[in-house]
Amino acid sequence: QVQLVESGGGLVQAGGSLRLSCTASRSNFNNNIMGWHRQGPGKQREFVASISRRGTTNYGDFVKGRFIISRDNAKNTVYLQMNSLKLEDTAVYYCYDNDGVVQWGQGTQVTVSS
Repeated sequence: QVQLVESGGGLVQAGGSLRLSCTASRSNFNNNIMGWHRQGPGKQREFVASISRRGTTNYGDFVKGRFIISRDNAKNTVYLQMNSLKLEDTAVYYCYDNDGVVQWGQGTQVTVSS
């Protein structure tokens, strides 16, 4: 079972940027899809972004070019660069790993203030 540890969340003003990181404990990091979901207050969890081992990316419709997902296979780490943050981006961001079985990190809080 893989363990996922997220970091990089925090408080940022609207229009600012944050970079989230998620490091996986697995050794076969290359053979999976990793990504992020988020859950805002009073909202359902929604898809943010994903990246395959070959670097193919997908984004939720709301991202609109503001976020960039990337991965460093040598470090077993996936990143989410978030720019032009909006109040509605406030949420707990969860990293996931999917090699046929989806596993989740504990989540990291992102709070965007006005």
